[in-house]
Amino acid sequence: MARHLEGKVAIITGAAGGIGSALSSTFAAQGAKLVLTDTGGDVEGRVMDTSRLDALVARVKGAGGEAIGTAGDIANMDYAESVVRLALETYGKIDALVCVHGILRERMIFNMLEEEWDEVVRVHLKGCFAITKFASIYWRTSMNGGRIIYFTSDAGVFGSAGQPNYSAAHAGKLGLMRSNAGALKKYNVTCNCIAPAASTRMTDRGRTVDRDTPPPSESAAGTDRDPAAIAPIAVWLASDDGGAVTGRIFGAAGHRISVYNEPVQERALFGSKPMFDIDWLFDNWDKTMGQDRLFALPRRLATPGQAQG
Repeated sequence: MARHLEGKVAIITGAAGGIGSALSSTFAAQGAKLVLTDTGGDVEGRVMDTSRLDALVARVKGAGGEAIGTAGDIANMDYAESVVRLALETYGKIDALVCVHGILRERMIFNMLEEEWDEVVRVHLKGCFAITKFASIYWRTSMNGGRIIYFTSDAGVFGSAGQPNYSAAHAGKLGLMRSNAGALKKYNVTCNCIAPAASTRMTDRGRTVDRDTPPPSESAAGTDRDPAAIAPIAVWLASDDGGAVTGRIFGAAGHRISVYNEPVQERALFGSKPMFDIDWLFDNWDKTMGQDRLFALPRRLATPGQAQG
């Protein structure tokens, strides 16, 4: 079997989570040298325990791979810089940055606490910014090129009613991804997002999960909800071949990889003057903008949101 990441150096954040650990094992098997970082926290980010990260590093090494682990808050600027420095001091370069970190604190918008909003947005979005800032400084000066892969969610693409903070943070990643794609193109750095569907500790908290049975993530291996099924598209995006695409969202679930259609302006209503006559706008709205289609319920409201690991 070919090793498509042979000699590459990758930083993976949130490495000890369900998807993160699957990616780490696959990237190592594909020849990448890894810097793995995680807080070791629970799903809500309230508990620190590095045992899962330590076990992951040991597992990668036991399988013949190269990896070092570091525990900390990736949304902290000093810590994020230290992770980049660790990668350069240990392996001499950085080829890929894969951001899988994240937490959940669900609540309806009218019940959400300020702290719940701030912390979820900080961890998800600022965490991506912080580590990307310092990795991009290296890429800008080295001109070696690189790959940035963010993990988003259907909640970020379509929204999730009970997760306004999580949805906003993931939607923010899409904007950051597109900004990076434009800003870093001349340095041969690509930036893309993956929206995964897999059973993890996060999806174990879903509204449809039976709390009286074992968590679904414990029996996901080998099924279409196996986090390992997310790894192939991530390997491709991190590889030399992955340099062919930037600024796009990819879906990954089981045996299916998809690419999302980018936002486009569907229809336009033109007036004859710089300022619309408001009465004319009301009179012409239905036949021009298509009221029946415009207010149809988005299809995602009928499907549960997909969370990351």
